Amino acid sequence: MKVLKKIAIFLILLSSTAGYANYDRIWDQLKEKRGRFSRYPLIIEQLVEKELYFTSIPFIKEYLFRVEKPDPRLDRIIDEVITKTGIRQFELLPNSTLKKSNRPTLRYILAKRLFRRKKYNDTVLLAGSIKNVAHPVAPFALLLKASSLSLLGKGEQAQSVFGECYRASEKAIAKTDDYDRRRQLEMNRDYCLLGQARVDFQNKEFVRAESTFLDLSKDSPVWPEILFEEAWNSFYQKNYNRTLGKLVTYNAPLLDFAFNPEVEELKALTYLEMCLYGDAKKIVENFYGKYASDSKKLKKVLKAFKKNFKSYYLMAKQRNIAEIKGTPLLNRLLKMIIADPAFTELFNSFQNARYEFQKLKEVSNTKLRKVLTDVVKNSLILQRDLIGAYVRKVLYEYYYQINRTLENLSYVNLEILDRRRNQLYADITGTDRSRGSIENLKRSQKQYFWNFEGEFWLDELGDYVFSLKPECY
Repeated sequence: MKVLKKIAIFLILLSSTAGYANYDRIWDQLKEKRGRFSRYPLIIEQLVEKELYFTSIPFIKEYLFRVEKPDPRLDRIIDEVITKTGIRQFELLPNSTLKKSNRPTLRYILAKRLFRRKKYNDTVLLAGSIKNVAHPVAPFALLLKASSLSLLGKGEQAQSVFGECYRASEKAIAKTDDYDRRRQLEMNRDYCLLGQARVDFQNKEFVRAESTFLDLSKDSPVWPEILFEEAWNSFYQKNYNRTLGKLVTYNAPLLDFAFNPEVEELKALTYLEMCLYGDAKKIVENFYGKYASDSKKLKKVLKAFKKNFKSYYLMAKQRNIAEIKGTPLLNRLLKMIIADPAFTELFNSFQNARYEFQKLKEVSNTKLRKVLTDVVKNSLILQRDLIGAYVRKVLYEYYYQINRTLENLSYVNLEILDRRRNQLYADITGTDRSRGSIENLKRSQKQYFWNFEGEFWLDELGDYVFSLKPECY
């Protein structure tokens, strides 16, 4: 806010000088001391015309904070700015400020905040109030609404809205030529499709869920994460070879960035259900050997950095260039974060803000240039901290996941010991100990048997590695 006060003081004193004419239309509005904030919509409009989106953000935020009834002319401009910069910079505004405008974009931001706070009924109402299906945020609002309905246990309604979300995303994709927006919409569409599969899974409609999961293109950036969900779906169908086949896909070099500690837990449980106790025990021992020590080292990094978001940003930036000094676990997690579309979006926005910073060097008036660069620096620092906060959040999530998996695997280990003891007292005469056969494979109409003559589907490989026969008796 102090930066904007500087703008007012400087620009009231400034007169037209050489090199200043290009900015006359913007800054003439600030020559009057009275009613300064009422002139902000015109200032913001001119900044946006010059594609100074991040420079306009502090003006927009202060205007929304100060004014009781925002000028309707600003609505369209806010949509354009958020489309170019992302919503993260605006998510920090107070709820009371976001509620001042009925603009769909601001309502969507508020709905997203409510969703994160697990206020799902309120999210459904607010996201559902965005009626204009042609609005840029409409497909994303539909995903929020559908996800909230699903979490509220309203599966039938959720399925319907997920379908709307899918269709709205497809229509929006067809109308855009912007690469970044197309990518966001494609991901939204894919999450809507996955939402339908997840509702089926919740309702124990496993066959239908399996069919929907297989409709997702393997080109989708969200495809790697759903292999784990497909594996659970197969597990509940007692199709254990398909479960192992899905999970082994994560060993492929193309997916070395993907990391989910719970994958190893599901592998161990699957071997346990097949009474392959040696395999289950090996999974437990390997996980402990690989991550028990590294998770403690990760905790030390998190404790050392605390909430220093700049340090997290710099660590991720360095990892984008080369491996950093640290554990293999930390390097792998950072690589995964960097490959995440959410991180990419945040980082690209940061680069765009830096471009604006360079562009402002065109302003020849030194006082004016300093004020504007101070404004965009605020946006840059905030964007950098948003990146750092995201890195920190993900690292903490995985730290807790790893430790939870270590704990769960300790129980699996006890179950292995108990079952092996029972096995010793059982009569196992005549038990067939052959390891595998093609007869153990199960395939649906959407799953194929490849002869490996030029073709290869990553998630079909598991059927050739795992065609195991359970050794239960």
